[in-house]
Formats: sequence, C-alpha cells, structure tokens
Amino acid sequence: MITKENLTMLTDFYELTMANGYLANGMGDEIAYFDMFFRRVPDGGGYAIMAGVEQVVEYLKNLKFENEDIEFLRGKGCFSEEFLEYLENFKFSCDVWAIEEGTPIFPHEPILTVRGPVIQSQFVESMVLLIINHQSLIATKASRIVRSAAGRPVMEFGTRRAHGSAAAIYGARATYIAGCAATACTIADREYGIPATGTMAHSWVQMFPTEYDAFKAYAEVYPDNCVLLVDTYNVLKSGVPAAIKVFKEMKPKSMGIRIDSGDITYLTKRARKMLDDAGLSECKIIISNSLDEYIIRDVLLEGAQIDSFGVGERMIAAKSEPVFGGVYKLVALEDKNGNIIPKIKVSENVEKITNPGFKTLYRLFDKDNNKALADVITVDGENLPKECGEGEGYEIFDPNAIWKRKTLTNFYAKNIRVPLFLNGECVYKSPGIEEIKKNCEEQMKTLWDEMLRFENPQTYYVDLSQALWDMKEELLNKATYSR
Repeated sequence: MITKENLTMLTDFYELTMANGYLANGMGDEIAYFDMFFRRVPDGGGYAIMAGVEQVVEYLKNLKFENEDIEFLRGKGCFSEEFLEYLENFKFSCDVWAIEEGTPIFPHEPILTVRGPVIQSQFVESMVLLIINHQSLIATKASRIVRSAAGRPVMEFGTRRAHGSAAAIYGARATYIAGCAATACTIADREYGIPATGTMAHSWVQMFPTEYDAFKAYAEVYPDNCVLLVDTYNVLKSGVPAAIKVFKEMKPKSMGIRIDSGDITYLTKRARKMLDDAGLSECKIIISNSLDEYIIRDVLLEGAQIDSFGVGERMIAAKSEPVFGGVYKLVALEDKNGNIIPKIKVSENVEKITNPGFKTLYRLFDKDNNKALADVITVDGENLPKECGEGEGYEIFDPNAIWKRKTLTNFYAKNIRVPLFLNGECVYKSPGIEEIKKNCEEQMKTLWDEMLRFENPQTYYVDLSQALWDMKEELLNKATYSR
C-alpha cells in the first residue's frame, strides 16, 4: 500500500469487542468462514469490476499491533489482559480466496472468502470491505465511462475532487484497471506506472497579457506536446484563433486544444472546422467538464468532434451512486473434526438472505465464442462438469425463481477464484497494473452486448448448484420453524 502507516487499528470497534468476547467464552480458536459479496450493481448496471485485491494482500501481510495500540486499548478499560496479550502476539493465520482484479463480478457471489480463527477472520472485515468496496466502485464507474467514449481515450482528472489522498491514489489505480488511458495524479504514476498527463490551468492564461502570449510561452517550453486550454475567455472568438496562430508559428510536434466549459457539441464542431480550415487537421480536441457516461454518449451521438476526454469528480467519486454496498457475512463454522457446519442469515428482505457454507464459484463459457453463460456457486468439493459437449448438458436455475431452468451444453467451466493466503502465508503474487488492465479488457469481451446497456441491461444469472440450493432450503426451513 502507498502509506507506510500501520493500518491494523483501522477497524470497527465492535470487531475488537467481539474478539475479546470470543476469547472470554473460549471461542477464539473456532474456525469460521466469512464471505464478501455485494447485492446490487451500482447505477443499475449489468456488471461490476473486481478491484483492490493487491491492497488487501498488502494489508493482510502487515497486520501487527504496536505497543501504542495495546496501551490505547488498555486505556479503554473494557478489554481483558488475556485479550491484550493475544493482540501483542497476533499473527495472521487464515486462508483467503478471491476473484482476481479486473474480472467482471455479479451480485451475491462470494468475491472473497476468509477462513480461520474467528477472532482473525472477523477482525479483518472492515479493511477488506473498505478496500474492495472503494476500488470496485470506481473501476465499475470508470468501465461505463470508458465504454461510452467508443474507443476514444479517457483520462482520469479527479484528484482534487476525491475523498482524501488514498481515494485519489487508489481511485486512479481503479480507473486505469477499468480502461482509462492516463491520470492527472502524479503519485499514481510514480507508484503504479499509470501515465500522468496534464497541461495548463486557466491561471496560466490569466498570468499573461493575452491568450496568444500565454499559448506562445507554453509552446516554447513544450514544443513536443502542446495542448492549449482555449476557454478562459471565449472559445471561438479568441481561444481557438490564438491557438491556431501559435500552432502555425511554432509548429509543435504534437498539438491539441482543450475545452473545459460550454456547449460541447456546438463548440467542438465549430472548433474542428476552424482547425481544419487552417490546415491543422492533426490537432486534437480534448474535452473536460463534469462529464459522465451519459453526457459522453449523448454528445457523440450529436456529432461532437472529440478525440479524448478528461473525466473528474463523476468518476473518481462515482457521483451518481457513491456506495458499492459490499458486505461481509459469516457463512460457516468448522468443528474439531474438520466438518463444515453451514450458517445462514435470514431476513424479511429476501435480498439479504445469505448463501450458506464454504463454496466454490465457477463461470461457464460458450465453447464457440467464449462468452460467459452464467456463474454457478457450488458447495466446495462438489463435482461440476469442467466442460460439456453438444450432446451433454448441465441444468442451471434461477435461485430467485427456481422454475426458471435451462440446460447448458457445449460449454467449459472455470473456477474464477484463486487462493491469496494459506495458513496465513501469502501464496499469491499480485500481477502488475498492465497485466490487470489487460485481464479486464479480455474479460469484458466475454460479456454479451445486452449486458452492457447503461439502462435496463440483461440480467446475468448467478445460479446455485442443486446441492447448495438444498442446503440453503434446509437451513431456511429450520430457521422458519424455530421462529
């Protein structure tokens, strides 16, 4: 992680009060299984993007209570000395599995699972949620915006509107994973190699007597890549004419104009004609100004002449829906003999009923076109066909409407989760940012066009195996009877 600060104490206080209580009741070493999942895709979209795994790994590798942490907790007056001694000798010993970054994810599937002593597996809840919720939210929003640009580069310009320094840095990382071409955040370039880009602010133009003087001075300093901000005073009457004059005089190797306000469609059409008439057809037009996927889509449909976009607060803070909503729930315990005892949370809200037990997540792909057909959550160790030919079949069903059944043929199945930790030892090497970005690009190709609509996308089915459904139904019946 970027910060050198020990984040072990970045946790909800109830994680500590419960841990103290578990120890007091002789339950500290009981093995528990927790799943992270989310219930709904932001913005009513058809998919989300997994992000943040690298930071979860770094957090778990560096869990350690410092002396000042112990003294602070002792001063609260509610923790036993036995518990404080436990924290002094704390060593992470859990198993962790997760979906890799850049992979499309869907509601109710276990995107991350932690197995281990309940004190530890419960304790990491807050940071796991904080990291995955934030980066997955921003990556999901960025993916929508990148797709709306229809192949034109999108640059992340949101540093100053992010909710704090960490949100700016990790937000830039998430947007790059999802397909952005660059960032305005310099430290994200230093730490992750995400290309940092930027030219001038309106203050540069205001510092000179005229726009022409400002543009000429900038071109003299940056003759290889000269992008001029043309909307400080009047885009078409002064900004673009001054830029044209400087480009023709200075002949920079690469040139562009940026417009940060006004009617995007009208201004870019007029500016494009002015540039072309001046023999500057190679000059690029960059747009920034409170953009999102809907504005970008609409102005392009209107014929706006744009070569690339800079997107700020509506992406870095996911302004339209700034909460991802991932949760972390107990799904099983393990007895002394290694038997897994499934647990379920029941709610009047059907959406909040959990899927019990230790599970494996498979994605089924069409053999002919490699498109994703459905995800199937199984009981761990359950046999699911690795592939089926034309004459074979595997029945799936909608767990929310079990009469909706379909037999899939000619597919192959892939377990899309990987181990991160085994017995507390990290067994996962985080890929580089370029590899993660490439994975996201390739995985997006497996989604059907109908799932990519911004409004009313086709629902992608996350199904339960028959064995898992039977387990869930049995637990539901028991819970109903006990009430």
